[in-house]
Amino acid sequence: MILGIDPGLENTGYGIIDEGKLVVCGVILTDNKKSSVDRLGKIYKDLEEIIKKFKVSEMAIETLFFAKNAKSALKVAEAIGVIKVCGQKNGLTAAEYTPLQVKQALVGYGRAEKEQVEIMVRNTLDLDQSISPSHAADAVAVALTHGFTMNYKEM
Repeated sequence: MILGIDPGLENTGYGIIDEGKLVVCGVILTDNKKSSVDRLGKIYKDLEEIIKKFKVSEMAIETLFFAKNAKSALKVAEAIGVIKVCGQKNGLTAAEYTPLQVKQALVGYGRAEKEQVEIMVRNTLDLDQSISPSHAADAVAVALTHGFTMNYKEM
């Protein structure tokens, strides 16, 4: 079971794939009226529940490539730190992939459009429709990237 993560303080997308099939995906939402510590704690708690419930064996995170907004980049970086610690405390090492690497792995072109990535996710997993919301779709793309990178046969 590969858990892919699209990190964010407000929306953390997650997606689990196993043997080329989508197991589950969704988004961990946090309340922007709460403190960042409370929000990060919720990400940790919810993510830990997902890891344990689905007996996740591997974790892959989309990392920051560059950011136009330093303030939002810091929030995402904090979320990434919490996600890594959660993984480590649950026996997982986080593989990290940039958005460019995800696009390259799925589309074969690092500057691919978001829609092209979504089509490849849908086709690879033999889904009838695209995954929504986009944070969940991005997380599934990260999980697939990890599977392709590790050269798993069932992908």
